[in-house]
Amino acid sequence: MDNTELKKLKVLSAKIRIDVLKMLEKRGYGHLGGSLSIVEVLSVLYGKQMKYDPKNPNAEDRDMLVLSKGHAGPGWYSTLANVGFIEKEMLYTLNDGGTKLPSHPDRTKTPGVDMTTGSLGQGTSAAAGIATGFRMKKSDQNVYLIVGDGELNEGQCWEAFQYIAHNKLNNCIVLIDDNKKQLDGPTCEICNPFNIADKMRAFGFKTYEVKGDDEEAISNAIDLCKSEKDCAVCIVLDSIKGQGVPFFEEMDANHSVKFNTDEILNATHEAIEKLEAFVKEGE
Repeated sequence: MDNTELKKLKVLSAKIRIDVLKMLEKRGYGHLGGSLSIVEVLSVLYGKQMKYDPKNPNAEDRDMLVLSKGHAGPGWYSTLANVGFIEKEMLYTLNDGGTKLPSHPDRTKTPGVDMTTGSLGQGTSAAAGIATGFRMKKSDQNVYLIVGDGELNEGQCWEAFQYIAHNKLNNCIVLIDDNKKQLDGPTCEICNPFNIADKMRAFGFKTYEVKGDDEEAISNAIDLCKSEKDCAVCIVLDSIKGQGVPFFEEMDANHSVKFNTDEILNATHEAIEKLEAFVKEGE
């Protein structure tokens, strides 16, 4: 990846992060931590790796994304707005009555959303089914599955992983957001996942480990996954809940944040200002 392409992805990451902060501040609350931890992977998917057409969201040959950790919908919505699926003004309708942007993604409401998610664990099975359909059609399409580390408490994930590995569905690229925290605290305290990459390898996946905020490393790992022809593939993202905003990275209860104190609001505005300056410099 040359410097120009990398800079473009970093600018897209900044734009996504800005819109997550703005839309959640406008709402007054929301799933901040897990939305910010997947910003860079969303930037890489929509800025480089995925095949899609925002003017034709239902194009037959499109790649698909399943955001199994559906509470991170604000991160996805911000991405869809920045690549042209929806108008940015729509972001400020998050969770409103009658909105096209519900708290968790709904494929019947939002252009660009191919799978409804929110019941943790079920997205893995959905992605496995989509990949099977692509295989049956002899299509070169890929489905990208973003699943949370806390979500891996669900046994359904491991049933689906076993199916994906057994059938060598290399067209289902599994991206695990290992941000090490879930709703009630650190994953190691709630239900210790131990070494996720080792577990995926034991299940039969060719598994890569990268920093979750490194666009170039994420893109290179996806390229490696696409080159595998005879096995299931997985990327474990070493990420941070609240990623990209130090104040929220250090906040203990950052799964869902209420924007109701001067400290939180000031940190939000400071982060937006810095990110907007980065975007201005990069464009």
